[in-house]
Amino acid sequence: MEKQEYGRAIGSHLGKPIYESFKDQGVTYIFDRVAQCDTEGCPLDQVKRGELLVNPGLIYKQAS
Repeated sequence: MEKQEYGRAIGSHLGKPIYESFKDQGVTYIFDRVAQCDTEGCPLDQVKRGELLVNPGLIYKQAS
């Protein structure tokens, strides 16, 4: 099992760090934007192909 690798922290959102990038199972993701969320959660229709929604509402895109 590969462990996740994180890039440098570039900010925070809801008390959690926003990492510039992270690597998971050999795939690198780059921070793109904060998701629009409400009390019921984050609608998935804002996540496009090649993107990943990470708790607490951060959208990362797959590096090319």
